[in-house]
Amino acid sequence: MREIVLDTETTGLDPALGHRVVEIGCVELMNYIPTGTVYHVLINPERDMPPEAEAIHGHSAAFLADKPKFAEISDAFLEFVGDAKVIIHNAGFDFGFLNYELERAKRALLLRERIVDTLALARRRHPGGPNRLDDLCVRYGIDNSRRTKHGALLDAELLAEVYAELIGGRQARFGLDQMQLASRAKKSATARPRPTPLSPRVSDEERTIHRALVEKLGEDAIWNLYAAKKAGA
Repeated sequence: MREIVLDTETTGLDPALGHRVVEIGCVELMNYIPTGTVYHVLINPERDMPPEAEAIHGHSAAFLADKPKFAEISDAFLEFVGDAKVIIHNAGFDFGFLNYELERAKRALLLRERIVDTLALARRRHPGGPNRLDDLCVRYGIDNSRRTKHGALLDAELLAEVYAELIGGRQARFGLDQMQLASRAKKSATARPRPTPLSPRVSDEERTIHRALVEKLGEDAIWNLYAAKKAGA
């Protein structure tokens, strides 16, 4: 099963007030395990950058001025996401911004039923919280020391680890790894002849008793057919 863990950075909190997406980071999962394939893009928001937003993600308007506009990356973004489920923390925020940008670019919108909100998952699993991404990293022992500022790709990578903990995917990965190790060990094993043959386990007396029993069964006994086939081999 293919899933996409996604995070965005923006110029503010509400697209209805003219705020825009400035960064998208995506991590591809296959059966809850990162494949190593990612999608990351910085975007020119076509507007100024409020100081409070720049303080969060570190992207200035001057830095983003030569980056592509959302309309220019929308097709590549939709192609990467494909028809996969989309995993987002506090999904309402990113989902609203992305659909605002997609509608503005006259592209197909993301459907709400495709979205998995890890904040809702965390609240069900840990009622009473706290359930911010940083809090969940601490809870699950995930190293988030690189997160000095918000970055879409880094946050998506951290969220992929958190998501694995929330749905038990890390245990599934461990089981898969064990199966792969066992399979490799089986393939690498080679049969070797014994240096000293084993001693016969059937005594002469037992062989005599067995022959007498087979004789009582008649010529059509299955054992006679087996013995004849073995002798022919």
